[in-house]
Order: sequence, then C-alpha cells, then structure tokens
Amino acid sequence: MGGVRQRAMATTLPKLIQSLRKECPKPRIKQLPSLRRAFSLYDQINIIDNVPEDQLRFQGYTETGFRVNGVEYEGSLLCVGNLVTSWAPASFSQITPDSLSIFKIVRPIPEVLILGCGRYTQPVDPELRHFIQRNAASTYNILNEEGRIVAAALLPYGVSS
Repeated sequence: MGGVRQRAMATTLPKLIQSLRKECPKPRIKQLPSLRRAFSLYDQINIIDNVPEDQLRFQGYTETGFRVNGVEYEGSLLCVGNLVTSWAPASFSQITPDSLSIFKIVRPIPEVLILGCGRYTQPVDPELRHFIQRNAASTYNILNEEGRIVAAALLPYGVSS
C-alpha cells in the first residue's frame, strides 16, 4: 500500500505544484437578485446545491475517508484550491511542520489552512496551533465557494490518536 501512495504522490504532487503556480483567478462577483419581493432573495439563493462543477465539494465522510465531488477517498487528504491528493499522516500525532511543508512552495499562497483533526479536537504542538479549525470540511466548502484561495489538510473522522 505504501508503494501505491508513493506513486500517487510522485505523479500528483508535481501537477499540484504546477497548477498552483498559475496566476490566481479573480474572485467571481455575483449580482444579488432584485429585492422587489421580500422572499425572492431566499428563493433564489442556495449555497449548498449551487456549486460550480470546477470546485471541490465535500459531500460526506466516513470513519476512514471522505466523499468529494462524488468520489470516495480513503485516508487523509490534502486539498489546495480545487485539487485533492492523498496525504501521508494517518494520525494526529503524525502531523508535523514537515507534513505541511508543501505550503512553503505552493503559489499563490493560501489565505487559510484548515486542519481537520479527526473525531476529536486535540491539543497541538505550538508550531501547528494556528492551523487548527473545527468543522474543517464545511469551512473549506464555504471559503472555496467565496472564491478564496483555501487549502485543507484533513484526517478522516474515525482517527482518534
């Protein structure tokens, strides 16, 4: 299994880095609908279902992985912009500055890094403390939909140590 993960990282990581070095797209500005009827605004806005096809969308998680855009992924994930790849840490204790070193070379630099801790929020090393965020997958979805440059490094829900 380790060989498969290494081969996947060997092919995915260069593509990830290359695509992230491209110029940052300008945020999309959407015009709000007319407010002639008080309820029309709420009838037309649905941030959960109206997601562009070119954006990553977390649709669920299991004890061992995640469902993103209809695809089941096993294990930990690293998401940057609209790219997803396997991530080496299998437990919270394996998350180190080295495991997050990709963010030293990614361009454009993400505005936010969301760190999903698995089932429980856990105390982190002071070097990683500013990365922790509850409800990581949901927060990623919202920030990504806003056109923000966002990255996520997530452990599956079932991880507890």
